[in-house]
Amino acid sequence: MVPPAGTAVLQPERFGDSSVAIEQAKILVEDLQRGMFVSRLDRPWTRTPFALQGFYIRDLEEIRQLQKHCRYVYVDVVKSVGDIGVKLRRITRTAGGSSAAGPGRRSRTGRVPVAIPCRPVQISRDAYPAPLPARREAGQARKLHRRIVQGMHEVLVQIRSDRPLPMQQVGQVVENLVESILRSPDAFAWLARVREKDEHTYSHSIRASIWAVMFGRHIGLRRHDLVRLGVATLLKDVGKMMLPDEVLRAHRRDPRREMEYRRFVDHSVRLLAADPQMDPRVVEIVHCHREMHDGSGYPRGLRGDRIPVLARMCGIVTFYDEATNPRGVTYPVAPSQAVAQLYDLRGISFQEQLAVEFIQSIGLYPTGTQVELSTGEVGVVVEQTHRRRLKPRVMVVLDRDKQLLTKPRLLDMAADDDRRDKLIRRGKLAPGDKLTILKDVEPGRFPQVNVAAVRDDYLFSRKRFPALLSRLLKR
Repeated sequence: MVPPAGTAVLQPERFGDSSVAIEQAKILVEDLQRGMFVSRLDRPWTRTPFALQGFYIRDLEEIRQLQKHCRYVYVDVVKSVGDIGVKLRRITRTAGGSSAAGPGRRSRTGRVPVAIPCRPVQISRDAYPAPLPARREAGQARKLHRRIVQGMHEVLVQIRSDRPLPMQQVGQVVENLVESILRSPDAFAWLARVREKDEHTYSHSIRASIWAVMFGRHIGLRRHDLVRLGVATLLKDVGKMMLPDEVLRAHRRDPRREMEYRRFVDHSVRLLAADPQMDPRVVEIVHCHREMHDGSGYPRGLRGDRIPVLARMCGIVTFYDEATNPRGVTYPVAPSQAVAQLYDLRGISFQEQLAVEFIQSIGLYPTGTQVELSTGEVGVVVEQTHRRRLKPRVMVVLDRDKQLLTKPRLLDMAADDDRRDKLIRRGKLAPGDKLTILKDVEPGRFPQVNVAAVRDDYLFSRKRFPALLSRLLKR
């Protein structure tokens, strides 16, 4: 039910040093519907489990979470989509407001979103069945990951030797990758999340390819497009082999070196296009994956609809993996920081719809993320809960004093939430006793926790509750 016109109000919001008028409707949480864009809460964002300060309501679980934490929220009338967005804008106009958006927000880089023609991407969330448990797919995924690593090694050897690329083998490996992620995204999410000690320079492309196929599964891409996206993301950086080491490995590049660095895209296109077995659409994805929504990318300065959809997706996963795994940094940043950077660039560097969908696909707390609970304990997210992303499975490894538990505890937050709801209804628990994730933790903050060991115990141990303390100690 849409609230009466009297609840829709026009309020000024301030971003940086400029005042920007945004149409906002103050709406009771009982009246929330899918398609609404929640721009403000009735309490600080930090007191809720929502990592994004502004998000689209995608499913009933998000409405349930808002109902648990808020009495009312503010909905951005202009950004709300679908029939509900049309109704809200009609209400606002009837109340005397303007339906046009203001000049727009300003990102931390000082860049402002501009109106760029870009058709919405068709989303099909139910294209594939619900995922299998990660433990059922883990063994197959690990074997396949090793084959991908070996395959990328062969690709680089072939490039150095000026021999043709082994495209048949690469295509087959990616097809197997697609089938594995369709069965269980979390099994491969683990392999993308955790850095191994013998990590090679090409591991970024492997991780990005995993994120890309997970992203494509989430929005319902057809299998052949998933394979194209996976192959393109895996091979997008092969041209970097043609760059001098001082250019490739430089942390800061002057304008001359930056221009030389950007030539890797043309090198990649030339190497891939020379193979007669290469799908031209894969080459086009590689050619466009560094283009930006507002035209500020390279090599051709394309923008909006002129950038192929799969290339836009490739660009998003490239940005996310580079943010979470910056070159030369021992520990990657917390996923929430990378998500915040990506979200800040929506409508600027990246199509807003796709940026939001990617964040939805990996979850607010991606598999492998260290998190602090409302109890003060620290755990590792070991698996997502299908359609309840705010309630993943967590392996609790540190107590509230941040000491290693002698027996790590597997916590299914969705099941625990349902159990506590029943106890609250019976009066045996207070509403404040709900267990929530407070925040994600910077990787490396607790060096005694070995995330790779948690992964191996959860995915490959035959025990139901893995409890090997020595495996958790940092090696």
